[in-house]
Parts: sequence; structure tokens; C-alpha cells
Amino acid sequence: MAQHSRIVGGSTAKRVIACPGSVALVDKMPPKPSSSYADEGTLLHDTIADVLDKGAAPEDFLGRTHAGAVLTQDLIDSKLAVALTALDEIDPKAEMEYAVESVVDFGDFLPDVFGSVDLIGRLGDRAIVLDWKFGDGVAVDVEENAQILFYAAAAMRTAKTAWVFDGAREVELVIVQPPSVKRWVTTVERVKQFEEELARAVKVALKPDAPMAAGDHCRWCAAKPVCPLMTGAIDRITKAKIEALPVEQIAHYLDQIPMVESFIKDLQQLAHGLIEEGAKVPGWKLVNKRATRQWVDEDKAVAHLTLAGVEPYEEKIITPAAAEKALKKAKQNLPDDLVVAVSSGSTLAPESDPRPAVVTIGQTLRKALSKVQ
Repeated sequence: MAQHSRIVGGSTAKRVIACPGSVALVDKMPPKPSSSYADEGTLLHDTIADVLDKGAAPEDFLGRTHAGAVLTQDLIDSKLAVALTALDEIDPKAEMEYAVESVVDFGDFLPDVFGSVDLIGRLGDRAIVLDWKFGDGVAVDVEENAQILFYAAAAMRTAKTAWVFDGAREVELVIVQPPSVKRWVTTVERVKQFEEELARAVKVALKPDAPMAAGDHCRWCAAKPVCPLMTGAIDRITKAKIEALPVEQIAHYLDQIPMVESFIKDLQQLAHGLIEEGAKVPGWKLVNKRATRQWVDEDKAVAHLTLAGVEPYEEKIITPAAAEKALKKAKQNLPDDLVVAVSSGSTLAPESDPRPAVVTIGQTLRKALSKVQ
């Protein structure tokens, strides 16, 4: 699984370039605990590396675990099989020479800056750098992606992986995020240019007065709860009189929602961790979540309910999604006329969202129609 340096790594390269001052702030934050999503990602990364390295099948690792995450057939079908199919598209004749899970660094050019690249290979006159992303979160673009450019630049500097770029005419960067595969062909010169951008940012980040800047790179920054730019933005938003805001300002604040929500989540996580370690956060405490009743012994419960004349099981038709999955295994399709997609209502979305806008009825027309009725 990926290894990262303290100053900057692949996943933090975009933030450090955009906000060098964040390095010092992040360094003061306590380490974030792992999550079930991260543990599952590690499990899938380790498994696909072994599949490629040992020539094994994903099913050979069925039941494998990592920190509570378990490799199931569903994970193999929805994640690993899709990822391996993507690799077949990139290298249909299986001619690529490659290496998996390679630790790469920048040597003396950028001491103590390193990372781990998922797959790196050479196909003809093209160097290939690939990053697996097995999470179900935010879709990631590949073009000008700082993380994969970081891996390419570091690999170019690393002795054991430099062969991939020797004499290469172009570099293909690939992000496989099941079910999508995103590919971008660039040049060796662009990778070297990125390296220079990164070096400048690292040099600035080590200064005591390194500048800071807010942007979409803040989303994954661990220092959000203590960042002066973030806390200032939150203060301004909370003091605004919503009903008096012009529509342009409303649009601006809506654009900030993902960043604000991420700030709140990280702040809560930070406070939770501090209290768990014995620190006092004035006005706050940890309490148990709402308890839900469970059977002590299901067999005894079934026996008791049956004796009392109560049916212990409920039966209902499976969902269309479950049916479609079951039919797919039987190599059958779900007839279109058996299902209908019904929206539960409307929700707010940015203009860039690919879904069509809902046709709305204005308040005046709605009032008029209500009188007619």
C-alpha cells in the first residue's frame, strides 16, 4: 500500500503546491485514525498487487482480511475484476513490462520526499503510470492530476524505475476508479515541469511565513479545524443574514458547502479524538450512540415466537438492483417493463451536474392553481 513522506506525498502534492503554508499546520495535527473505507482500500490494493505480481486469480485471496475488512466475491466482481479489465484494455496483448507497488523518491533533488506508485510499466515507446482508486467517493480526473504526476516524476528520478522512461516518447497516466477508467497521454517534459513546480512549493513550504490559500485542495487537508482561512470563512458565513443575501452571494456560499461540510466533519473528528485521549473541550462530551435492541439468541427467539403463534420472519420481494445482479449471474437481463425509476423529490445541485434540471412551477402559478382546485 502507498507510503508517504511527511512534507509532501502523492495525495498531498496538489495541496502543497496550492497552499505551501498548510505543511506546517498539518504537521501540528494528531494523526487521523483509519476508517473502514481506508482499510478496504488497503485490502484491495494489496490483493491486486499480489494478483499481478504472482500471476494469481483474485478468487485465490477470497476471505483475505485487513483490519476488519474482508475480501468478498462482491468486492472481487465490483472492484478487482473491473480494474483488471481496465489493465487488459491498456495492454491487450499482455506485452507490457511492469512493476507493482514501487517505492519512488526524488533523491537529492528533494530529500525525504517519496511515495509508492501502484503500477508502472513500459509499452513500446510509452511509459505508463497507473493509480488504483477503489473508493466510492469523489470521482477523480486524470488530466493534470497532481498525485499521479508526483508518482511519475518520482519514478523518473528513482534508479530502479527509471528504465520505464528511458527513451520514452510519451507518458500515459491512468487512474482506474471502478467502474471508470481515465487515461491521459502527456510528455516527459510536462512531468519534469511538474517536478519543478513541486520543488518550488516544497522550498516555500519550509519557510516560517509560507503563504496559504483556500480552494478545493482544502477538502482533504487535516488542518482545516485550525486553519485561519477556513475558520474565518466559517465565521463570515455564520454571521450572514440568509434572507438578506443577494442571489450571487447565495450561489457563492453554495459553492462553499463541500468545504464547509468537510471542515465540520474534521472538526468533530478532532474533538472526538481529543476527548478520548482525556482532553477537555469546554461544553462538549462523549456519549453512547442510541442503542438498538438485538436478539441475545436468534434460535431461542424464533422458538419462543413460533410457540406463541407469531411468525418470526418477514418476506418481501427483493429490490430491482438485487434482482438485476442475480439475473446477471444467470446471464439474463431484467426486462425494462418490470421496473420504473421514481424520484423521491428534488435536491439542490450545481449547474455542472449532468442531470437535467427539474421543471419547476413558480410560486405565483402554484397559488393560482390552488385556487382553481
